[in-house]
Amino acid sequence: MRYLDRMQPLGLLVLRLTLGVILVAHGSHKVYGHMQEYAGYIHSLGLPAWLGYVSALVEFVGGILLIAGLLTRCSAIAVSIDMCVAIAKVHWKHGLLGNGGYEFPLSLAAIAFALIFLGAGAISIDAIRGGTGGGRSKS
Repeated sequence: MRYLDRMQPLGLLVLRLTLGVILVAHGSHKVYGHMQEYAGYIHSLGLPAWLGYVSALVEFVGGILLIAGLLTRCSAIAVSIDMCVAIAKVHWKHGLLGNGGYEFPLSLAAIAFALIFLGAGAISIDAIRGGTGGGRSKS
């Protein structure tokens, strides 16, 4: 089991990369050419339109930051909030497993939630910067 404990940075890297790539893929569609339509869609949900811009940037820029392991905890908090709003406003009515259900955004929120508490790990820019990249403390 000690071997698996030493592999924790690799596990955190896989979580960050998976979440980051998915977010960049979903966010890039919104950022490159469809930002106004997405903001209009968010407004149709009863939220301020400017939150559409925030949501798209959280997905795209937050995904890039998660891939790099930079400002991981801040990005993870923003992604968690973004996914919780998506579940509440869009996916909840479809149920857990229905078409458009909330199982996928719930999975993304769970990964982001874990990264809030675990941090980026040793294989990250956060760790290189000397920030609390997560993992085991040196004390």
